[in-house]
Amino acid sequence: MSAEVAPIDIVILTNGPGELMTWVRPVVKALRDRLGSDSAQVRLSIVLAPCVHASGGEVAIASTFPEIDRVQGPEHFWPFLLRGKTAESWDWRSNGVVLFLGGDQFFSVMIGKRLGYRIVTYAEWSARWLPWIDRCGVVSEQIKIPAQHQHKCRVVGDLIAEAQSIDTDQEKIHHALGFPSESLLIGLLPGSKPAKLTLGVPFCVAIAEALQHQLPQTQFVIPVAPTLDLQDLAQYADPQRNAVLTDVEGKAAQLIESETSLPYLLSSGGTRIALWTASPAYDLLSLCQLCVTTVGANTAELASLAVPMVVLLPTQKLEVMRAWDGVPGLLANLPGVGTAFAKLINGWILKRGLGLRAWPNIWADREIVPELVGHLHPSEVAQQIADLLLSPTALPQMRHDLQQVRGQTGAASKVATLVQEALALDTKPRNGTALGQRQS
Repeated sequence: MSAEVAPIDIVILTNGPGELMTWVRPVVKALRDRLGSDSAQVRLSIVLAPCVHASGGEVAIASTFPEIDRVQGPEHFWPFLLRGKTAESWDWRSNGVVLFLGGDQFFSVMIGKRLGYRIVTYAEWSARWLPWIDRCGVVSEQIKIPAQHQHKCRVVGDLIAEAQSIDTDQEKIHHALGFPSESLLIGLLPGSKPAKLTLGVPFCVAIAEALQHQLPQTQFVIPVAPTLDLQDLAQYADPQRNAVLTDVEGKAAQLIESETSLPYLLSSGGTRIALWTASPAYDLLSLCQLCVTTVGANTAELASLAVPMVVLLPTQKLEVMRAWDGVPGLLANLPGVGTAFAKLINGWILKRGLGLRAWPNIWADREIVPELVGHLHPSEVAQQIADLLLSPTALPQMRHDLQQVRGQTGAASKVATLVQEALALDTKPRNGTALGQRQS
């Protein structure tokens, strides 16, 4: 950006860890590539909105992005939205863009109007508030745009597909894991939040034990979420600290930390599950023959890498599952009465029918990766996984189908282009206020 151009602010609105890693991370890199690394000219700020799926570590994650200049946590969101006050009294430049990358699209309109900035949104499912925004990037042509607003919208593709653009040193990763290169590497993704980990960790440990008994050449790894401490992860495999373990026929495991190897969980039956803490773990996941995962953003990331998967939703303890979106998720997490709501909501949803829950299946409108829902038994799940691994056609077909539904790369660069277009619309604050002279 040339010295003659007035300094600008780009305010990124986002919410959960999935959005930070799969949407924000590639976009801020693309913005710096396009607009330069001089924060005196282009300042990038992240404002986090509250999210029922948040882990509490979003500020820490966002603060590790070298492209970002400042971050505000979700606990300060409502005062900022309603009164325009940030916790640290941020100053604002006269010109800028509010970029929506997670949360509620309406919040980006409110913030943009308050600051007098242009507004750019990224729409995964539907493009809203089009009369009040300046540019909108949509995932695909399937998102319908009214004719009068088509001039401000572009098909940019799926930001999650940016995960395809990686270089993988297979030998280096196998060496770090300590597994023979001929091993069948199975990724275990039990989730990142307590609601899923309570069920997922002991259940995945049990699956690993059973599967290794059937196929000794299988080895296992958990890509640990960046917001999750290893000691906290291990407590979900401790029967003294996780009362649900026996209810889901889970297996106990203990954390082993060594100076000469990666940390790992050692199951009660002797199965070793490596713990991979580097994030994002796309290079590791791309080497997995298959992953076992819960529903959620994990399924989209695996699809973007064309990694075969089995998606699990055990229903043994309905009151534990509280990770639904929207109003059901809020009710299930209410203090005191949340447990009753969770059991009621989950029972109703399961009775009514879940439909397709994994993202690649939703995109394809058919089941291209197995979704196992109900009172699941680890030994039976392990047998189904073994059948997939031994089949000469099942995994290649799954990879092919995932390649067909995943998006093309380049979405982050196209979003950056939309930001540039929005900045070029004019060089004056849209509300005429000298916002650079005040603080919020």
